[in-house]
Amino acid sequence: MNKNDYIIRLEKPCDYAEVENLTREAFWNVYAPGCNEHYFVHVMRSHEDFIPELAFIIELDGRIIGNVMYTKSNLVDEKSEAKTILTFGPISILPEFQRKGYGKLLLEHSFAKALELGYDAVVIFGNPGNYVSSGFKSCKKYNVCLEGDVFPTALLVKELKENALDEKKWYFHESNASEPCNDTIAVEEFDSNFPHKEKHWKPSQEEFYIYSHSTIG
Repeated sequence: MNKNDYIIRLEKPCDYAEVENLTREAFWNVYAPGCNEHYFVHVMRSHEDFIPELAFIIELDGRIIGNVMYTKSNLVDEKSEAKTILTFGPISILPEFQRKGYGKLLLEHSFAKALELGYDAVVIFGNPGNYVSSGFKSCKKYNVCLEGDVFPTALLVKELKENALDEKKWYFHESNASEPCNDTIAVEEFDSNFPHKEKHWKPSQEEFYIYSHSTIG
């Protein structure tokens, strides 16, 4: 892959509709019949935790083929002191361009920019197989958990700066930016603005269920 073949740049308002459509294409039937990630992209932009300086798209031959978006989240230590960190998602690549390295390029670019902005850690929920090659590790290795000392298998951590998490115990508090996606009627109404697509079951939905309901002892 030649650097002259693609461009990574910040999202512009004129890109919004195309980005929402590519997100829909990327996630349709992957984690559930249909998807709500395109609605999440739509509502995230107006949330207080959204970071427009880290909303990047990747273009290939003038066509937007992928994007990534970030929100602020928090880690809280055992003394109730909070640390602002980052969570990305969704990261979307059009299906025909997946598994070709474009997502990893987007992430590496965004990590460098995040560090320039003063952020030093990223915590996400994701399939480990998709993110360990980008430097993510199990939350257990950084002693990052949910309230109740729960260590989800899908909770992944990346330090953008060495020892950023200082070997403390941390509790992850994700932004509530995705809460509107729980409104299935609003999601369906938004989706009606797009071309019709059939909802159906795929094996990846069972894989998602397993990861999202498992923990590390």
